[in-house]
Amino acid sequence: MHDVVIAGGGPVGLFLAGELALSGCSVLVLERDPDPTSPLKALPLGLRGLNAGSAETFYRRGLLEAIARASGVDADKVGAGPEAVEAPDPRELSHFAGLMLDASGIDTAALPPRLPSPAMEGLMTSLHAVGTVLSERATALGVEIIRNASVTAVAQDTDAVLVTPGGQEYQGRWLVGCDGGRSTVRQLTGFEFVGTEPLFTGYVAKVTFADPEQLPLGFNLTSNGMYLRTPLEGHLGMMDFDDGSFDRSQALTREHLQTVLRRISGTDVTLSEVHLASSFTDRAMQTTTYRKGRVLLAGDAAHIHSPLGGQGLNLGIGDAVNLGWKLAATVRGSAPEGLLDTYTTERHPLGAAVLDWSRAQVATMKPGANAHALRRLVHDLLRTTDGTTHAYRKTSGLLHRYDLGSEQPFIGLTAPDFRFEDGTRLGELLRKGRGVVLDFSIDRALQAAAKGWADRIHYAAGPARNDLGLRAALVRPDGVVAWASEQAPDRNTFGQAAYRWFGAPQSQRASRTGHHGHRTGHHGHRTGLSNHPL
Repeated sequence: MHDVVIAGGGPVGLFLAGELALSGCSVLVLERDPDPTSPLKALPLGLRGLNAGSAETFYRRGLLEAIARASGVDADKVGAGPEAVEAPDPRELSHFAGLMLDASGIDTAALPPRLPSPAMEGLMTSLHAVGTVLSERATALGVEIIRNASVTAVAQDTDAVLVTPGGQEYQGRWLVGCDGGRSTVRQLTGFEFVGTEPLFTGYVAKVTFADPEQLPLGFNLTSNGMYLRTPLEGHLGMMDFDDGSFDRSQALTREHLQTVLRRISGTDVTLSEVHLASSFTDRAMQTTTYRKGRVLLAGDAAHIHSPLGGQGLNLGIGDAVNLGWKLAATVRGSAPEGLLDTYTTERHPLGAAVLDWSRAQVATMKPGANAHALRRLVHDLLRTTDGTTHAYRKTSGLLHRYDLGSEQPFIGLTAPDFRFEDGTRLGELLRKGRGVVLDFSIDRALQAAAKGWADRIHYAAGPARNDLGLRAALVRPDGVVAWASEQAPDRNTFGQAAYRWFGAPQSQRASRTGHHGHRTGHHGHRTGLSNHPL
């Protein structure tokens, strides 16, 4: 009996597995692919962009430097961080429907307070690089990974879930489907999956051009669709507005790809060879909830959309870091009432927003006079300061705010990387996956109150190099500010916030009988259970 079984060993599943294992859970990952080194995950087809939010998440777990190295980024530029006490202006900004945006146009005064951080604005990487680092981390933390294990059946009762890949059965207290856009777990469990049907078939390929000079680099929108050439040799992307009818319906031959490219580009360009190719659509769908009983979904299993803007991986990593500590607390028996349900209430609106962002991009790229008029309007709006700032808010991954029921400006936001006078950073304090109390008060006002949660929350006190006007803050394991005070810290309101997010203090938990989170062994077996839950 594992605490958690995860279906899917991609970056989202592996990161979630590491988060759970970091908190002491026993985790089994079932991955359908027999080989983790698929060429579709390597460059150029596996090219992905990590936004600032994902970079910050990996930094807070001590993974950013390894991912940078695996991605071919100069790791000497990662980890040291600037000595400044004010955050530099944003340097990186994505695109909207192929319209490149200039970060110099961002109104930094309109952004939430930020601080310098060793995390970069973001970086280009590959699915292979991220997956390799996360797999090594999960394995080092004791996660069991079984490959060539496609889930074929799922059954659950009130105590456990039975997962069947092929003829083998595995039991877990919980099951999380991280098995992609065509999720078997989602289908077998009966999640409602709703949204909009596709407008295009997209292609990504590694090719050899006989005459590459005919195709300029970058996004190229034409009257028949869009094509993209990146600086990576032979890397080609296309969008053919055929209502998604071709996607996975036939083999991706050189002749077909060349025909589509010639029609879209309006050239007679020749593809000498196609080395690797894949197709996709802009189908935008989302489950109505991320949990059914003891089964949860994360990443593409919960939401799918066009890859325009590269937000799929980042959205999935956000799901995993939000879910991991909540599910771990539930396994341990320390979770307050309703904690696990906040996973859906917090993440579902973000998923819906990304789907709409994707739909809006597709609408401005569709061939036709109406879309071209819309594109000109959007282009003009995005060139304004407000438009550029809005796009940065939508895509950086650092600026969304969860509604935690407070008007205090920091609560619900990802915490700035506060740095104490001794050099210790908040990001470093979050590496063990626990909550953190930041007490900047002179008299350590929260020290006694925080002791009640010492097994779940790390207490850190002292003057900060820049406290942004705060006297104290409670930061969740996912880096989100759960409580903050600009005045002398009040122990009662702190205690209420700690109870809300981390459950009862140790003294109350110790007095309870029949504690459901009691563990009797490393692998999470519990007393009073039969060998078969169903």
